Amino acid sequence: MEQIQSENNFDFGEDVESWQAATFLYNAAAKEVLTKLEILNDEFVHIHNYNPIEHIKHRIKTPDSIVKKLKRYGKEVTIQNMVNYVNDIAGIRLVCSFTSDIYKLAEMIGRQNDLTVVSIKDYIRSPKESGYKSYHMIVSVPIFMSDRVVDTKVEIQIRTIAMDFWASLEHKIYYKFEGNAPESISKGLRHCAKMVSDLDAQMLALNEEIRKYQ
Repeated sequence: MEQIQSENNFDFGEDVESWQAATFLYNAAAKEVLTKLEILNDEFVHIHNYNPIEHIKHRIKTPDSIVKKLKRYGKEVTIQNMVNYVNDIAGIRLVCSFTSDIYKLAEMIGRQNDLTVVSIKDYIRSPKESGYKSYHMIVSVPIFMSDRVVDTKVEIQIRTIAMDFWASLEHKIYYKFEGNAPESISKGLRHCAKMVSDLDAQMLALNEEIRKYQ
């Protein structure tokens, strides 16, 4: 069976059917990764009697969002550029209780033989200026078609419940003010980010103390 690297050789063309074909691939990739993550979670529960994932969210980027991102990158709006330069079209978010769970899950994902880790951005150890914290992985998963195999990228974000709550508010503010929020709001967000970080550290320490009695 012929293997085709989607970011280099797979020509979707520029018509509506081509957009639908691209969407199909990213939906399929998200489903593949979701299944793997659910199995990993079930295995962890079976072996350690502990559930590291509180919940999983997933989404496929809308055409409008893809176009905006390509324009922000200064790229022509084509299917090929979408595949080459927009790595988060298929997105999965894992929400955990504790920061230690984030790195356990990242390690487990990285050991999957049929996933290729393309890149990692650790915004927990190196937060963004806004205070944003999360662990981002871009992985590539093979999608087996009837006549070819297409490697398709999926972004996985791993964060705690507290980080997810903060990021949800930041996302709303970003789009409300189109990335130019008043300084008082930005300052308030940074202050909340510090509180979230302190809360995560205290909750992790408390959980580790509890585990000593088990």
